[in-house]
Amino acid sequence: MKISDGFFITLEGMDGAGKTTQMLQLKRYLESLGYTVCMTREPGGTPISEKIRELILDPGHGEMHPWTEALLYAAARAQHVAEVIIPALNRGEVVICDRFVDSSLAYQGAGRRLGIEKVYQVNEPALMNRLPNLTFWFNITPEESFHRKGSDPKDRLEQEDMAFYETIYQTYRQLAAASPERFVVIDATKSIPWIQQVLRCETDKRIRHLDAGAKPKNTEEG
Repeated sequence: MKISDGFFITLEGMDGAGKTTQMLQLKRYLESLGYTVCMTREPGGTPISEKIRELILDPGHGEMHPWTEALLYAAARAQHVAEVIIPALNRGEVVICDRFVDSSLAYQGAGRRLGIEKVYQVNEPALMNRLPNLTFWFNITPEESFHRKGSDPKDRLEQEDMAFYETIYQTYRQLAAASPERFVVIDATKSIPWIQQVLRCETDKRIRHLDAGAKPKNTEEG
């Protein structure tokens, strides 16, 4: 089953929120309905972007300047969008991506204090005129994120302090409030089945609305 211009879903939120589990379940659900699903992640998703990911997250690169970090994220995104996301959408697929430009706005724009608008401007060419149709923000506090991660090995960003993540958390709240037509806020402390049901319902609703706007309907139908 194809969707005209495809359908682009992103999942945002701090580590430990359960995004990966929910992505996998949503992918299986959509495939059971007949959709072709491309599941991917940022930074990463292509060989070039994965190498950039390694550079960014390497805990040995503590000297990395905030703008270097932001520009590397944008570079990885440009390759990812050009090589994976746009082609999949052009084929009429559903793309589900773990993190996208909102992560850069929260982490580099606010967390690194580079400015949300400036970071968006840097990323704008990488977006290639395509923003998500639907973004799920998995709302867990920094405290809960730290608790869930526990003693797992930490990458370079995960080594930042609580104040850094509190800034990111509040920025996600602001981004969601500013774009309610795109964002759906998920209480990530709920059960896995409860969260999955919300994801399925919201995705079904948005895809049906998109199809209704793209395809003329027979007014005599049901």
